[in-house]
Amino acid sequence: MVTPGLPHQNNLQQIGYKLLSLLTFKGRRAEEVARVLVSACLWKDSVEGRSNGYNVSPQTVRNYVEEQGNEVVEKLLESMRRISMEMLKGVKEVDVSIDWTTKTWYGKPVNGLGSSAKGSSWNYATATTKYQGMVLLLAFVPQVNGMTKDEIVKFLVEQIAGMGFKVRLVTLDAGFYTVEVLRFISQFKYVIGVPVGDVKIYEEFDGEYATNSKRRKKEEQVNFRLLVYGKEIVKKKRKTVVYFARATNLNLTKREVLKLYNKVRGPIETSYRNIKAFLPFTSSTKFVFRELIFVLAMVFYSLYTVFKDVMRREEFRLLLILCFLDDLSDLKDFIFTLEKTLNNKIDLFLRR
Repeated sequence: MVTPGLPHQNNLQQIGYKLLSLLTFKGRRAEEVARVLVSACLWKDSVEGRSNGYNVSPQTVRNYVEEQGNEVVEKLLESMRRISMEMLKGVKEVDVSIDWTTKTWYGKPVNGLGSSAKGSSWNYATATTKYQGMVLLLAFVPQVNGMTKDEIVKFLVEQIAGMGFKVRLVTLDAGFYTVEVLRFISQFKYVIGVPVGDVKIYEEFDGEYATNSKRRKKEEQVNFRLLVYGKEIVKKKRKTVVYFARATNLNLTKREVLKLYNKVRGPIETSYRNIKAFLPFTSSTKFVFRELIFVLAMVFYSLYTVFKDVMRREEFRLLLILCFLDDLSDLKDFIFTLEKTLNNKIDLFLRR
């Protein structure tokens, strides 16, 4: 049976084989390790839990990733960029949104590369662009300890330039607001969030402003156009006005700048939610292991963007699961999940 509007099963199987081929582990158990990782992403399960279904011990999976993970990560990132370049064929300039996301774990704090200062989370930064309704991943970097905000932005922009694109506009949230970042992005058209507490302007404002970093001399400060606007919110049944600020070098009206910022920057939050929908769990606290599963989840997301017009994310995930069913227990779990999904959709339909 072929469902109208959905990708043909052969195409999905090809995607499945392609995913396995991207996990270029070497060794006697390489294929089983690859299947464990792919399966964990599709089921949004723990890597350790899925390993039992492929007769591989969790320690074997950890050994393969920790020893060969760096090379596999590079292969996956290359594939992710290739997908985006194919979708952007013919495009020369891109509007870019840069942000980072945090993946927190609970348990014993871990120090070292990729973890936060307190050792309770891993931080990843990405650059995306929106094109024909698709949010495409262009660049990625794990935020390692000691890495400054301007180094993150520069690294991401360099990756985009290496893909052959020119950055037309860059948007960032207030977490990137530093003199160094402002100085770097001033070579582009930009809009960046500004902490209102830093500028201390709590009223509607549109005018020139200069940074006042205590670590910088007067001649090292950066001048920019500052936009401050208020938004009315209800808090404890009382209306109050909260102020937000943006820095920019665009010669547009205040309303146009704010609208453009939301248009370019908003989709990156959606991309992180979709990436995490494919992100498996793991008890491993090794940097390379955490990085690999996040990058693998990004590849799944990139593949999903290709089919976004014809299916939803969960439909894409469930159809791919069919390509990786290896035993009856998997089939039982799949049918249970599918039944739950269908019941939810029927329930929503009957409520209308």
